[in-house]
Parts: sequence; structure tokens; C-alpha cells
Amino acid sequence: MSRLFALFVALLLTATTATAQQQYRLRPGDVLRIDILEDSSLNRQEFILPDGRINVPLAGSILAGGRTVSQVQANITTALAPNFAAPPTVFVSVVGLGGSGEAFEQANLINVYVAGEAASPGKRQIEAGTTLLQFLGEVGGFSRFAAIKRLQLRRPSPQGGEQIFIINYRDIERGAPIKSNIVMKDGDTLVVPQRRLFE
Repeated sequence: MSRLFALFVALLLTATTATAQQQYRLRPGDVLRIDILEDSSLNRQEFILPDGRINVPLAGSILAGGRTVSQVQANITTALAPNFAAPPTVFVSVVGLGGSGEAFEQANLINVYVAGEAASPGKRQIEAGTTLLQFLGEVGGFSRFAAIKRLQLRRPSPQGGEQIFIINYRDIERGAPIKSNIVMKDGDTLVVPQRRLFE
């Protein structure tokens, strides 16, 4: 009887967690897991950018911020449908929640972000003073869709707007010197764009 009760409790907890995920309104900084049953090469984790959008290969830019998981799942399915003989089976789940923006208690850590075609996009806590080259070593690699010749480091400007640094990672791999090994700052976002068709 106790095994049956334990099984019932486990099923109830699973159902409650699934319901909570379906009702949750996504926010910038959250990390989504996207799985496409018909093409596992498209499976990935996507970081929701500050503008509330995610980038999905073959589907493009999808609005996620302020929406539920099921709404995002439906949008991705619709956007991918022209690339498949029948609408694909898409599963979306929340695997990481973005912070609420409070400063870290540890003064020596800063918030930086990785978005796009990185192996593991999302929010990172790194030590103050970490250089761009060191941070590239922490990114964990890139997806096969990554345009590594035109990585972007986007830095918010105190006056509004942002500075954009273009980095050719292919040149770095070949041993080319970096003109200026930039030190990462709080709020920096490394954007890994999607490769163009013949790039």
C-alpha cells in the first residue's frame, strides 16, 4: 500500500509541476529547452533575450517574453511547419529562471549573458576582470548553426544605446592576435548569430 501511495504522490507532484510550467509567464533571462521530435539536430537550450525574443533555427525570431510555454511551443510549431512534410512535434520546457536583477552579494562577480547559437546560452556569473578571450573559453562551444566569424559583444552604454564589438572566432582559433582583449563588464551580452545559408 505504501508503494502505491508513493507512486500516487510522485504522479501528483509531476502533474503539479507541469501545470505550474504551463501557467508561468516567461521572462527575459529564462532558459528554455526546445526539442523537435522529427529532427534532433534542432534540439537546443535558448536564452530569452532582454527584448523577450528567442532565435530558433529554421523558425527565426520568436516572441517568448510574457507568454506561456504552450503558446511559445505553438508558435515554434507554426514557424517550423513549412520546413517539414507535416507539422513537427515540438516540446518546450523551462530549464532555468532569470534573476530579478538584484546585484550579486559577492562584489567580485558580474552578470553576463550568452545568446543565440552557443552550446549553453543563458546568464553567467563570472569574476570581475575576466577578459573576452577567457570568457570565450567558458562559453562551452557553439552549435553547428553558429556564425563564429561574426560574434557580437553587446555592451549597454550609460548614455543609452549600446556598443557592439565584432569578433572573428575563426581568426582566434588560427592564432591571430586580438586587437584589444576586452575586459568583460556587468551586463555584457555575447550574441552568437545564426549562420547564413552559404556562409
